[in-house]
Amino acid sequence: MEEETSWVSHCVDNSGNDAVEFNSFSELNDETDKEVSAVYLDSVLPDDLLERILTYLPIASIFRAGSVCKRWHEIVKSKRFLWNSSHVLSQKPWYFMFTSSNDPVGYAYDPILRKWYAIDLPCIKTSNWFIASSCGLVCFMDNDSRSELYICNPLTKCCKGLNEPPGPKFSDYSALAISVDRTSHNYNISIVKSKQVPGNFFQWDLSIHLYNSETTTWATTMTEFLTGWRAGDESVICDGVLYFLIYSTGGGGPDNRHGLVTYNLRTRSPHGLLMKSFIPVPCSLTCGRLMNLKEKLIMVGGIGKQDRPDIIKGIGIWLLNRREWQEIARMPHKYFQGFGEFDDVFASSGTDDLIYIQSYGAPALLTFDFNLKQWKWSQKCPVTKRFPLQLFTGFCFEPRLEITP
Repeated sequence: MEEETSWVSHCVDNSGNDAVEFNSFSELNDETDKEVSAVYLDSVLPDDLLERILTYLPIASIFRAGSVCKRWHEIVKSKRFLWNSSHVLSQKPWYFMFTSSNDPVGYAYDPILRKWYAIDLPCIKTSNWFIASSCGLVCFMDNDSRSELYICNPLTKCCKGLNEPPGPKFSDYSALAISVDRTSHNYNISIVKSKQVPGNFFQWDLSIHLYNSETTTWATTMTEFLTGWRAGDESVICDGVLYFLIYSTGGGGPDNRHGLVTYNLRTRSPHGLLMKSFIPVPCSLTCGRLMNLKEKLIMVGGIGKQDRPDIIKGIGIWLLNRREWQEIARMPHKYFQGFGEFDDVFASSGTDDLIYIQSYGAPALLTFDFNLKQWKWSQKCPVTKRFPLQLFTGFCFEPRLEITP
């Protein structure tokens, strides 16, 4: 039991101060023990009613409830409880922030309880690995050979290695994406590889490789030469379609440096038609990030200055409606200033109805609620910047207990 619940080492309260120190959720504080023992729930509630009550708890509280006694532990670990809890309450996505530019260490932010938790991520070896997440599962790919892949549930620590993908052993650029079926829990992983043709800066060899969890096999479904464009490291799967950003290599103007292309994973477009799906970005863009919010394609990007597109004057959020971009929001200037010194690159990811944005140079984390159109700072991360070159980055994931690789 201790191995299953030891993923959190400490949390902080809403004021940002240390609130509880424990090695695992099995070590509850005395105050919680007194409250539980005073209620005598075990002698009052039948299993099915107690189970239904527990399903409405936030994920972190479910872990703690499972540590109260043997009966509660058996309930929260049962398959029926895991299935019911996934259908009763929608858990808002968490954000894992790497607090070191070298080691994959950091804290995860729970927006419901507004607390940070220290989590040890399985499999990943350095914080600069490629990361993609969907429906509770996170996929990691190494940043060197790009042949070492793992998929895991960061809460349960269930982890599995995947076979080496096909394609070029060392590609210049790679983009990783994953899509999990919420009903069957089967998943697909895509890798878009882009490699420069030797001696030709304008021509790039692009290939798309897909992994299917049912067959546990890889397939190369697209190879194509692009002229004047290359793929990068940004992609996402949304409603059965793979989207990825491409970048101009032909010295185009500031408004023609980026574009979006699509690849239907169901019909699998024939060779030579990839650029026919080209969709221009809505403005002079830097640091574009793609994300799937309830099967809607969302892009977050820095809005470059007209005369100096590499310097951003703000951050925008857009929704792709058919082939047209619809601006959803722009970050208010007070929040933009709140990051302090802000580079032209930044971390951003989101799922469900929540978007996270953070600067690489500081642990400040800003959230945007897509439904409420509301900006809000997270609680202060329990780390401070200790040296000038210390970097911070991160990714969001859904906290789910019933999903396994």
